[in-house]
Amino acid sequence: MDQKLEALFTPWKIGNCEIKNRIVMCPMGGTSLFGWMEPNHFDKVAADLFLEIAKNNVGLIIPGIAPIKDTIGNRWLYKNKKMFKELKSFMDEIHKTGAKLFIQLTAGFGRSFAVTDPLVMLLKHKVIGKIASPIINPSYLTAAPSELPLRWKEDMKSRALTKKEIDEMIYAFKETAKLCKEAGVDGVEVHAVHEGYLLDQFTHKYTNKRTDEYGGSFENRYRFPVEIVKAIKKECGEDYPVSLRYSVVSKTKGFGEGALPGEEYIEVGRDMLESEKAAKYLEEAGYDMLNADNGTYDAWYWAHPPGYMPKNCNLEDVKHIKKFVNIPVVCAGRMDVYTASEAIKNNEIDAMGVARQFLVDHKWVSKIIDDEMLDIMPCICCHNGCFNLSHYKGSSNASPLSDARGMSRCALNPQTMQGHKYDLIKAKKPKKVAIIGGGIGGMEAARVLTLRGHKAVIFEKSDKLGGVFIEASNFDFKEKDKALINWFNRQITKLNIEVNLNHEIKELNELKDFDEIIVAIGSKAKKLNIKGNEKIIDAISYLDNKEQVGDKVLIIGGGLTGCEIAYDLINNGKTPIIIEALNDLIVSNNVCLANSSYLRDYFKYKNVEIHLESKVKDINGNEVTYLDKDNKENKLIIDSVISAIGYTPLKTFKKSRHVHYIGDAYKVGNLRTVIWRTWDIVTKL
Repeated sequence: MDQKLEALFTPWKIGNCEIKNRIVMCPMGGTSLFGWMEPNHFDKVAADLFLEIAKNNVGLIIPGIAPIKDTIGNRWLYKNKKMFKELKSFMDEIHKTGAKLFIQLTAGFGRSFAVTDPLVMLLKHKVIGKIASPIINPSYLTAAPSELPLRWKEDMKSRALTKKEIDEMIYAFKETAKLCKEAGVDGVEVHAVHEGYLLDQFTHKYTNKRTDEYGGSFENRYRFPVEIVKAIKKECGEDYPVSLRYSVVSKTKGFGEGALPGEEYIEVGRDMLESEKAAKYLEEAGYDMLNADNGTYDAWYWAHPPGYMPKNCNLEDVKHIKKFVNIPVVCAGRMDVYTASEAIKNNEIDAMGVARQFLVDHKWVSKIIDDEMLDIMPCICCHNGCFNLSHYKGSSNASPLSDARGMSRCALNPQTMQGHKYDLIKAKKPKKVAIIGGGIGGMEAARVLTLRGHKAVIFEKSDKLGGVFIEASNFDFKEKDKALINWFNRQITKLNIEVNLNHEIKELNELKDFDEIIVAIGSKAKKLNIKGNEKIIDAISYLDNKEQVGDKVLIIGGGLTGCEIAYDLINNGKTPIIIEALNDLIVSNNVCLANSSYLRDYFKYKNVEIHLESKVKDINGNEVTYLDKDNKENKLIIDSVISAIGYTPLKTFKKSRHVHYIGDAYKVGNLRTVIWRTWDIVTKL
């Protein structure tokens, strides 16, 4: 192990609970031990994940939120005694590994609950909602301190929680904590004065307009989380550890408006001055640890940082707040292991919080210890599998229901949180398989086939592996994507997979000696059939050679690719203009709001010229004519034009029983669709 990382592997204490190292697996929606979006039960899939991670040298595991009252079925968690008996047996197995585990209990979401269209219907139609309430009750799930606009449906409002409901929640916290303690759980975490969830909404002036003892003054706004920890301590004893998920600063300008790194703004949530007071106040109330970062659902990219956010984006604020408390403080948010180790060594934080890296590579901590860091598959901060909750103008939570129900899966590792769907089973009859195309899909196919015992051979027409992902990762903010290409190349080499570079397959009869053929040749850019289209550069061409564009660049297409190119142009001192046919940027059911809201907020911050519901009519030299939403002609003077309107699959070869298309050659998508489709095919060969 690198000596610079030794501080990460020193013991520490939360109250009287000793943790063997400073690496904390942070909670993620979808990894609850008591199920998610279903009646509460002991979740064996989540348990298997945590046990594997525990065996691979993590210090502390905190599973995803366990609602104290079911989202489906409305049963209180503490009433399912059988579940806690199963939890006790599981904790015995966890403790054999030397790891510790806290259960995170949540009061709920308030206005931040990710309502879908069916739930919107139940909220709008009170009679239907009343009929459905024994099964699912969105009026309760979205209830907040006050009547507030819903984050995922801004034209609808939450109702205010009653005092009776608050009392019931406090009782449920202490009863559930007691059952956790009896089951051998090492501590509980209260969720959360953090990220704009329900308890956090009580603490903020902009979301708490109550006039009773839970609103108004500082003490009243923080009363709810204080009463919870006092109730738990009274029931479980002062020595039983209780952590708090805590956002140091809200980074919020208003409803649906986050503040970007370095931006000057007026804070409507918790600013640093209040946080200094709040952290100490919450410690005095009885909390034994702060599990900290920043943000709210209105500034979601601080708690769920996409690749656009700086590394260690929350560290300076968390380091500052540690000065005001005597309890341990954990910091999460794109944490770099070397930076975290140095901060721990200097007593600036107590532990490093990591979440999604555990989903992509369950063994990454062991790989650090064993000097195998180059073999750690990197998380690329895409949120495509783990937290694919999308939102754009006019939508609610626009993601498929399967994603809302199946969070904390992984775009790059299909085995995560999917039970035995993608078990790697040795092939009964090894086959010789040709793979046409050495992009991510082709390399993953070769890797998985080899692990199953097949003979995989890659044919790549260029002089390197990586395919179009080489260009797609050519942004300053995509260092993790570049690392992913390097990881794949390393695995291909380690597995001794045969690779034929500069070898283009033009006819399938060239591969007649193979049992199966996998086609992974990608897609081609769509072209606009307009006058002057010869001036248009497609997105991949731009990423291959950025020097070919001038200072003022028109981007046709405001999807994720177009917006990332605009972001890149700004970072390189150029001026983008975006024209998009739809009514918002990044109208997609496959892009997490944390990622899309960052880009939308950034373009507002930088005053980027954006024309929605508009279409380019023609290009004449440096003059572009476009039609706005009223079908009125407008002119723009630009230096260059980039098209980001999408791609179509390359269907070069005839499909048959032994010819299988994967990746963008099958259907244009993202890395998740590439990887998961690849596993769908190669695990069955």
